[in-house]
This record gives sequence, structure tokens and C-alpha cells, in this order.
Amino acid sequence: MASKRKKTGFDKFFDEQMRDAKFREGYEKIRNEIDMVDALVRALDAARVDAGVSKAALARQISAEPAAVRRLFTAERANPTLATFAKLADTLGYEVQLARKAPTPRSAAKKKATKQGGGKRRSASKADADEAVAS
Repeated sequence: MASKRKKTGFDKFFDEQMRDAKFREGYEKIRNEIDMVDALVRALDAARVDAGVSKAALARQISAEPAAVRRLFTAERANPTLATFAKLADTLGYEVQLARKAPTPRSAAKKKATKQGGGKRRSASKADADEAVAS
């Protein structure tokens, strides 16, 4: 049976910070961004492996240093630029697309509050923007 590791001072501090709603919301937002980038990089690496292309060969095809591409696919927290990601995807026969995520119960409630004037900011709709451009 594996023993549970003892909490460090940082673990205790982090747990305390996570009790604060504002901190937790910020942390979860950043954590989500990191997870999305990581998932994209892992999917791109899987596409590379499926295509039978080595990291060095892929680097040569986009005129990049092989070590840079190797680090991209092996780093624990890779954070490529969109331009680099798009070049790699294109070279492997893929394209980068933007897709709307499914609304969560929290985001749906936030959107409803904004429409009812309860939000902090009001986003202009496309119709409002078109009307402003036309005038």
C-alpha cells in the first residue's frame, strides 16, 4: 500500500489560497489554459508519430532547430507560439481551427446575468457593432 505523501508548507499554503474564491477562479482559468495548450501539443505529437516523421525531420521541414522541436514535444510545460504550432500542423497535413466550447452551467448563468444587466461589462453584439460601423 502506497503511503500518502506528507504535505509540504507549500501544499498547505496552496490549499489555503484555494479556499479564496477569487484565487481559485484565477488558478482554474490559468490551469485550463495550460491544459488546453498541453492537449494540443500532445495531439500534434501523436499526429507526427502517426505520420512516421521524426522530430528532427519535422524541424528541418519548417526550418527550425531540431532541439527546439524536440523540446516542444518533450517539455513538461510546452508553450509554443501559434505561428510555430500552425507551421508544424500544416507540415503534418493539419490545420488549426477555432471551435466554440460547450457552455458550462456557470458560463451560461454568467451570460444570462450579463444580458439582464447584472454583469460588470456589457459586450457589444455583432448587430450593435454593425450598426456602429454603419453610422
